[in-house]
Amino acid sequence: MAGQVSFTIASPEGPRTLSLEYERAGSGQPLLLLHGIGHHWQAWQPVLDILAAERDVIAVDLPGFGASPALPEGLPYDLPTVGRVLGALCESLDIDRPHVAGNSLGGLLALELGREKLVRSVTALAPAGFWNESERRYAFTTLRAMRTGAESLPLPVIERMSRSAAGRAALTSTIYARPGRRSPEAVVAETLALRRATGFHQTLAAGRDVLFRHDIPGLPVTIAWGTRDRLLLRRQGVRAKSTVPAARLVRLPGCGHVPMNDDPALVARVLLDGSR
Repeated sequence: MAGQVSFTIASPEGPRTLSLEYERAGSGQPLLLLHGIGHHWQAWQPVLDILAAERDVIAVDLPGFGASPALPEGLPYDLPTVGRVLGALCESLDIDRPHVAGNSLGGLLALELGREKLVRSVTALAPAGFWNESERRYAFTTLRAMRTGAESLPLPVIERMSRSAAGRAALTSTIYARPGRRSPEAVVAETLALRRATGFHQTLAAGRDVLFRHDIPGLPVTIAWGTRDRLLLRRQGVRAKSTVPAARLVRLPGCGHVPMNDDPALVARVLLDGSR
């Protein structure tokens, strides 16, 4: 069930109203799903039905991504602000301390929500924020190149490329280890989502100096990393484990940076186990 929710958050300039798009399915304990930079809630489609069999799943388009409008003028795309936005979203949907799972940028946001004790558990798939400076520069340069490619390709070319396995690999192999498994329609939609993401550059700018250095005591935390992640290299998972020592560190064999498409059954099991 698709929906849109509007709510107000405080800012130095006074109350600001904003809205977010989301998809909701299933029943059970609430599980909030947060996608990565340049993506949209549909990144979770490969695992959505599996999760919805046991959870009340809310997959969100983050501010400035997918169908969600950009943040109002003057609100930064930093962790505290977007964290407050997600907290206000849960309050508006009458969700009390959901489980949360996130990928990449969404994984970093999930950890931030855990640090603020706004959630019951955290599952972070290849979360941002555990890089060294050279790894961060590499990731940001790669993301900018992906954005430039999405902006430069005419829609008929994107559609034609999406119809072949080689074309889907050219468009998405940076984030998927098995891009041929993604449907042509999904590849076109996520390429356009990257092209149109109004929050892309502001989010990158806000993330330039971000390092997640906080333990999250008293909360179940799972950190999972694909063995074929080409964007955030898997050694960053070891740093994440040293930062959150009680976290469960899970290896995702054969998976890339966005693992939900590469092995839906494995990722769904990790998310369900992490939210028990």
